[in-house]
Amino acid sequence: MRPNKIRELLNAGKPTLGTHIHTVWPNIVEAIGHTGLYDYFEFVAEYGTYTLHDLDNLCRAAEIYDLGAMIKVDWANNEFVAQRAIGSGFQSVLFCDIRSAEDARNCVRYVRADTPGQDGTFGVAMRRFTYMGYGGSPDYVKALGDIVVVLMIEKKPAVDNLEEILSVPG
Repeated sequence: MRPNKIRELLNAGKPTLGTHIHTVWPNIVEAIGHTGLYDYFEFVAEYGTYTLHDLDNLCRAAEIYDLGAMIKVDWANNEFVAQRAIGSGFQSVLFCDIRSAEDARNCVRYVRADTPGQDGTFGVAMRRFTYMGYGGSPDYVKALGDIVVVLMIEKKPAVDNLEEILSVPG
């Protein structure tokens, strides 16, 4: 797996600039990368149709221009989609409609490795980076630890629980 550009920028204390896409056309990602203006793109999977192969191809296009890749997942099946997207090469997952600290903890667990120290539920999603023998290696486990988890605070219960949500590590 390639270095996580979004994580690197955040760890360096630098701002990031991204843009949203609602299409699965990899050419759009290439056009975004060609501008040289953006650090990452966000695929808004919550509102569109896509296949797992589309996720692979979006990430391949991002790799050409060293763009980071974020996916916004629908709440209903967020664990499955998040894990498959990471296996395709997405480096960040945006979870919507977080309402409690428990929701936040679950989202972090979904993308972290099922190993001591990461305390996650993620094994090896059978996608691009496991076919080539990366799945389960120390580098793969480290890459899962670097996944950027973004939580959307959208509703009053989340605002009421904001301090607890923000205290969740990861």
